[in-house]
Amino acid sequence: MGDPRDGTLKVGIAQGPVLQSPDRIKVRAAALNPVDAAMRAGVFGGEESVGLGWDVAGTVDATGPGVSWPIGERVIALATGHHKPLATHADYVVLDADTLAPAPASLDDTHAAALPLNTTTASQVLRLLDLTPGQSLLVTGAGGGVGAHTVELAHRQGLKVTGLGSAADEEFVRARGADHFMARGQTPEAAGFDGVLDAAGLGPAARAAVRDAGAYAGLWPGSEPASERGIRVEALSVQSDGALLTELSRLADHGVLFARVAHTYPLHAAAEAHARLAEGGLPGRIVLIP
Repeated sequence: MGDPRDGTLKVGIAQGPVLQSPDRIKVRAAALNPVDAAMRAGVFGGEESVGLGWDVAGTVDATGPGVSWPIGERVIALATGHHKPLATHADYVVLDADTLAPAPASLDDTHAAALPLNTTTASQVLRLLDLTPGQSLLVTGAGGGVGAHTVELAHRQGLKVTGLGSAADEEFVRARGADHFMARGQTPEAAGFDGVLDAAGLGPAARAAVRDAGAYAGLWPGSEPASERGIRVEALSVQSDGALLTELSRLADHGVLFARVAHTYPLHAAAEAHARLAEGGLPGRIVLIP
């Protein structure tokens, strides 16, 4: 069964609360994310033992009453929640059918598994910022998973995007749609951005780049800086949304969203995968393969 703090995992059938329209998914790939490391470290408190894994790509293996997903259908899904007793780092996962989306036809399971959490977060945070075409957006951590997908989607929405990240990421971030790039350590000359997505968790330093009455969004509720100068300060609590994920899957097939995988590990080597995640500097996701 295992303690999440020592890197061991519950491997088997992952299932949370009783669902109204459940599907069982045979897991083919499940990504590892920084939130998993935070859960292992007890950042969110709660139970001694928690299930890890938010992203999944696999095939529908069994369905509940009234579920229309065909057996064998390739799907992706996002399993949200910080206190799941079991999650997607398992052989099977049981999820509500409404959270599933068709897997991108152009991607294999390994790359498809890198999409759900980061793309859903990027899309929902842009909704939260509520900017309009032509307005300016600064994305910190633009070379990371959420940051890069935010750049892609913001560019598609007609925003003027500036990415801030490691100098080594400049070519990649510009290729994802950034109009401008700032290397880590640089700061804007003045507070002039209509909105900031602070994927890097810079806090007050990122808020300082927002114009008066602009908008700031962070990704860790409770850690966002206080509002000042009329700035609207938000923190996203990401939610599963099968309809949204279906649209994001379509955008991946159309080349709008680019899935990056840095390493794969077998599920039984999850502790090794977490150790590599902790080292940082990854040009993409780590993905576990059952």
